[in-house]
Amino acid sequence: MKNQRTPSHVPRLLAVALLTLAGSAWSQVAVSNAWVRATVPGQQATGMFANLTAKQDSTLVSASSPVAATVEVHEMKMEGDVMKMRAVASLPLPAGQSVSLKPGSYHVMLMGLKKPLPDGSTVPVKLVVEDSQKKQATIDVKVPVKKMGPAQGAEPAGHDHGHAHGHGDHKH
Repeated sequence: MKNQRTPSHVPRLLAVALLTLAGSAWSQVAVSNAWVRATVPGQQATGMFANLTAKQDSTLVSASSPVAATVEVHEMKMEGDVMKMRAVASLPLPAGQSVSLKPGSYHVMLMGLKKPLPDGSTVPVKLVVEDSQKKQATIDVKVPVKKMGPAQGAEPAGHDHGHAHGHGDHKH
């Protein structure tokens, strides 16, 4: 009887082994404290924020989501007296160091939203990371949508590129 049971266990063991191998790409970069800023009707863009920690030197090379026409990794920084935002081609993820995607800094920008993203909903986001051998892995994340709290961040949800609304010190 043992020989009869072995064939039924083999496919299960193979499936577990394959899932473990597939999961190893995921485990190279841990995503924690992820959230997307809630939107209001008519709002066309919002940000995703999270902490990314890679086990080995890696790079965030792209992101996508079915809720947005365009998804880009962005950087915000002060240039003179103006807070500027721009897309970046990639974001280094040094081994063992947490890289924060946060308001007023690096973040994932979701643009051309197909519908409002209400507080309490979730958004599927795919992050594509590349290791030092140029092997890419996709991380699928279900990100909770939250309202911006008063202590969270400097970047208003519907901000315009190139304007310095709500970004601290301005000179007029």
